Amino acid sequence: MKLSKRTWIIFAVICIAVLGGLVYLSGKNKIDVSSADINKVQSAAAQSGEIADHVFGKADSKVVLIEYGDFQCPGCGAAYQPVKEVTEKYKGQVAFIFRNFPLTTIHPNARAAAAAAEAASLQGKYWEMHDKLYETQTTWQNLSGKERTDFFAGYATDLGLNVDTFKADIAGKNVNQKISFDQALGKKANVSATPTFYLNGQKPETIYGEQGGVDSEKLEAAIVNELKKNGIDLPK
Repeated sequence: MKLSKRTWIIFAVICIAVLGGLVYLSGKNKIDVSSADINKVQSAAAQSGEIADHVFGKADSKVVLIEYGDFQCPGCGAAYQPVKEVTEKYKGQVAFIFRNFPLTTIHPNARAAAAAAEAASLQGKYWEMHDKLYETQTTWQNLSGKERTDFFAGYATDLGLNVDTFKADIAGKNVNQKISFDQALGKKANVSATPTFYLNGQKPETIYGEQGGVDSEKLEAAIVNELKKNGIDLPK
């Protein structure tokens, strides 16, 4: 059936309106971090789902170590212990921030694990869940769907969380907004792989061992150097 000129005009107007609406919604949901200082602690804001950066140690320190990590990433799993060892030793002097950068194309459970950690944070147990996820990475990495959710809920039970609230938060807007916000910060920092570290705004290339991976002694040396530069006393 041949359409009249008037019908074509109406059809074109509708298409333009729909396309314009989609563009508007896309722009509305876009996270703008152009004004964010990615080297400083991020406060809770609407763009981050009202969830602030998670900081281990001295939040107002002049020495800030940031990791952009993926909970399912084997390299991040290998870096977990040396980073934990050093940040624990210097928790009175250094701020350690973990930001989510799940590489979902190769790690299908990475975002779900990040959501579990963020949901735990809403009940005051972020670092406890963070540690559990890394310490048992090979146990949950191949789970899917309800099996995965139930597995993470088991961790929530172990940590004394309200499990129903935990499950709701995993799927909630705020948690997912926080993960997307962290990813936007990572993209601004030109992160393309995990783990990626920044120490006072610079990539500390000297922290890696001969076989790759984070070397705790080299990481400590880099941190001590920054502490001395900033006139901060070392732990007794």
